[in-house]
Amino acid sequence: MDSHQLAELAAEACDDRKATDIELIRIEEVSCLAEWIVIAGGFSDVQVRAIAKSVEDKLKTQAERLPLRSEGVNEAKWALLDYGELIVHVLQPNERKYYDLESFWSTGERKFFSSTYKDI
Repeated sequence: MDSHQLAELAAEACDDRKATDIELIRIEEVSCLAEWIVIAGGFSDVQVRAIAKSVEDKLKTQAERLPLRSEGVNEAKWALLDYGELIVHVLQPNERKYYDLESFWSTGERKFFSSTYKDI
């Protein structure tokens, strides 16, 4: 599974827990940190934890991947899962606005994830 497929799978896992404003940003041309970043929103500590767990579970079962490290899952204001070539950020609204990762990575190629729940 290549890094783009891994990012898509992570975005699907975020969507499974009704994350908001899911974005995939390809950063391999502008950074050596990773190839892709997925940014998603959650409205509460519980939802942020659920989204992070969904990503971990889906990538473990479908890609046989575990995060190299994770941060912030217990506090759940901002959770970070680092898979090497993919970094997943799940943030509550205040943290997402404050850190504004989308602007920070604005030179990367952006792709918005289309939620399956929008048509329901």
